[in-house]
This record gives sequence, structure tokens and C-alpha cells, in this order.
Amino acid sequence: MRAEALAFEKASQAYERGRPGYPADTVEWIVRTAGLGPGRTVVDLAAGTGKLTTELLACGAKVVAVEPLAEMRARLAERLEGAGEGVAARAQVEIREGLAEDTGLEEASADAVTVAQAFHWFANERALAEIARVLVDEGLMILVWNRRDLSDRIQSAISRLTAPFVGDTPSHKSNEWRAAVEADERFGPAGEHSARLEQVVDRQGLVDRVASTSYIASLPDTVRLPLLDEVAALAGDGGDVRLPYLTTAYAYRRRRRDRR
Repeated sequence: MRAEALAFEKASQAYERGRPGYPADTVEWIVRTAGLGPGRTVVDLAAGTGKLTTELLACGAKVVAVEPLAEMRARLAERLEGAGEGVAARAQVEIREGLAEDTGLEEASADAVTVAQAFHWFANERALAEIARVLVDEGLMILVWNRRDLSDRIQSAISRLTAPFVGDTPSHKSNEWRAAVEADERFGPAGEHSARLEQVVDRQGLVDRVASTSYIASLPDTVRLPLLDEVAALAGDGGDVRLPYLTTAYAYRRRRRDRR
């Protein structure tokens, strides 16, 4: 794993507090498109603190959350407890350590694999081969991203403040992930969906949103803390801050193994 990705371990608390979830329209589209429900299994790959994992519970499918970082898995377990789901949620969700390239799951054991806010970290042949191995024939891989709406004043200001630190950190904006998927003959396009999302946060939530970014979390405190002070100042005199996003989901169908 890249050093920036490992920084999520340090930022797991900020990630849970500051990152938005996903629009109900997007979750409904995922469930409908993948045909999820009781008796079906969905693998939420690179599940993080469970922002999408917990949204999938309502469909009744078994959810397998695969996440390499221990602190993120701990936050996911806490989220399940805090959501009031308790024993029922723990029975429905399996949390396991694993990488995108090595999930440890059985072949053809998942009807769908979701990846939310993470596929750009491992858009490579090994990960695609593992996802294809885990999926049943004609199962779906669904990739989801929340993208900042840069027409918004605060989102634009955040982008300007953080831009000097991005470096070569992988990003969904490069579209390298799309080239990798479209070059893989095991997958074919199965639909796209877009929806608007508005996240409402207080001053600390705004700071946590930026602090949870990998390349910010990996900065030394002498650089990171003054930057976060500038972010806090964007909230003005206090009160809630509204952060708009465009959420896009992309579905790809795993072609049949006997396809010639």
C-alpha cells in the first residue's frame, strides 16, 4: 500500500466524523441494478469505516466488508453498534481484513462487489483479476465516488488550500481507473447513475472532512495544523456549513467465464 493510503489509519476518527455518506437514490440504484436482497451477497471492498456498508444493510443481503486497515475496521464495528442495529447487523455483516488484490474470499462467492471512494487506489490488473474471481458470472462491480462541487465557495476554497499537497496521490479525477476497467475483457459496462448530495457539518466537521484526506493526514503537524486552522476559518462565525457533492456510480458486469 502507498504511504498516503496508510495515513488513513491515523485519520480513521476524522474519516468517520467528517466524510459524507451516499445519497439514498444512489444506494437504491446499486441495490436495484445488482439485484441485491435476502439470499444475495455483496462485498464492500476497501470498506473503510463503513459509510456504504451500513447503507446496504436495508436491502437484506449479506454484506462482506473487506478493509486492510485495523483502525478503519474498528470504526466500522463501532458504526454498526452505533446505528442501533446491534446483534442483527453483526450477523448480517462480516468484517474481514484483506486487500483488493487478495481478499481471501472464495471464488464466485459474491453477487456484487462495491467500491466506494477507493477504486483509484488499486485500479490495476491484480485487483481487477481478484474482483473478477470473487464475482459470480454476470455479477456486478459497482464503483462509487462523491465528487466535490467546485462551484460552491467553500468547496472551491478547500480545493485551493489543499492543492499544493496533492502531489502524485491517486485520484478518481485522473480517469486512469476507467482506462484500467475498460481494458479488462472480463468486464463490460452495465450503467451509470448520478445524484446530488449535500453534507451539513459544523466547524469541527469541516476540519475533519479535510483532515481525513490521505495526503493531508500524512503531512507533518507543523504543516497540517496551520492548514486545518485555515480550513476552520472557512466556517466563518459558526453555524452549519453545507457542502455539495455530485455522487456518481458506475456498474460493470463480470462476463461469463466460459465466454469465448
